[in-house]
Amino acid sequence: MPTVNQLIKKNRKKSSGKDKTPALGLYFNANKNRPVYASSPFKRGVCLQVRTVTPRKPNSALRKVARVRLTNGQEVTAYIPGEGHNLQEHSVVLLRGGRVKDLPGVRYHVVRGVLDTSGVEARRQKRSKYGTKKPKGEGAKKAKAVQPKSKDEAGTE
Repeated sequence: MPTVNQLIKKNRKKSSGKDKTPALGLYFNANKNRPVYASSPFKRGVCLQVRTVTPRKPNSALRKVARVRLTNGQEVTAYIPGEGHNLQEHSVVLLRGGRVKDLPGVRYHVVRGVLDTSGVEARRQKRSKYGTKKPKGEGAKKAKAVQPKSKDEAGTE
């Protein structure tokens, strides 16, 4: 335990927490030939392997994951969300942070609908999270039903 004088000379150090997505915090400086810390929200990478993994104890499934080599040279495992995907070896993907609770060692998610990753087909709700475009038929019907009548049409009735 430190004395009062020791604490006066030097304050207690706050312990910084461990980074939950370390691969997003590095990029490779080719000029200096070493990695540099600069945090980013997304990283691009190339799929080395696409496979299924079984989750931890209480759950049972075949979760789709990809082993990805990032632009900073690191290799990470990323989860592929949604039903069905078109990824294979050499596909270029965009990764974001976010772990999968029942898959050990999976700390990243593939962003759907960007680069080589297609959006989830036939998705109606939460479309933005799965890279799905708005269905054509439904948007047009709602717009027609809401349009008010013009002055000419209102006067003739």
